[in-house]
Amino acid sequence: MSNPIRITLGGYGPPNTTCSRGMKVLGDTIAGQFNNGVNVHYVWNVMDFGYKAADLLWMAEDGVLSMSYQSTSYLADRVPEMDVADLPFLFRDLDHARTAMDGAFGAWMAQKIEERIPGYRVLGFFENGYRHISNRVRTVQSLADLKAMKVRLMPGEIHRRSFELMGTTPCPLDLKPGLEAVVNGTVDAQENPFANTVDYGAHKVHRFHTLSAHCYLSRGLYFNRAQFDRWPAALQTAMRAAARKAILAQRELAIAEELHARQVIEETGGEVVELTREARAAFVRAVQPLHDDLRRRFGDGVFGLIENA
Repeated sequence: MSNPIRITLGGYGPPNTTCSRGMKVLGDTIAGQFNNGVNVHYVWNVMDFGYKAADLLWMAEDGVLSMSYQSTSYLADRVPEMDVADLPFLFRDLDHARTAMDGAFGAWMAQKIEERIPGYRVLGFFENGYRHISNRVRTVQSLADLKAMKVRLMPGEIHRRSFELMGTTPCPLDLKPGLEAVVNGTVDAQENPFANTVDYGAHKVHRFHTLSAHCYLSRGLYFNRAQFDRWPAALQTAMRAAARKAILAQRELAIAEELHARQVIEETGGEVVELTREARAAFVRAVQPLHDDLRRRFGDGVFGLIENA
């Protein structure tokens, strides 16, 4: 590789977030292996340059970036199968979720994304983790406590319908306008992993936090297919290995960050409550129609990939 290959990796968070640090592991691994053969560049947060978080998708697809990460929820309008990954209470626990994403279910997701969006190579999934509910109004220990609250959600029909079934008023908004709505009180509540809740500053205006663990989400690693396929075979192989290394590193960082974020929430006066077994069961029953609907749409086979993980 006499002429260095330019590789630009982009995201939507400052350098200290787990996804940014995972992206750095990926890029540094490749730079260390190929020395002067590659030039790796990082765009930590495209929102600093006037873009939206959702713009990362077309930026990787069109080759503005060599790779970006973004929640699979943002692809559901073009890849309907991603609705399955958005289902609430889909996995038993964190280990089950990770095993499914590393196995046949994750491979099925990557295949469907590449089939529907020819501009992508999907090299795995960062962990966005389990999402919890925070609000400015009251303690939420049951579905009744959530009733009629305006909740900021990321875009996605499954997320909207989930919270509609839970009795709330769903407010799907992209990240920046969503944060503005949380801070200025246009919405009553939001849902995110604790780390995001703290990174975005929602904990400063939301006192009440419920460990609902209602949804586990992943952020795909989307490489521009034309660039990736032009790379020498050795670089393609190394990039796949580096992506896997980055995913494992990001997951470990995510665990530590969630624990730290909960501590920050509690130290700043936040109240963190857990759902009882009975309350959680009521949440699960409320959203069961979504599971039934997607089984009809996509068949039992894909759900078997999850259940047997």
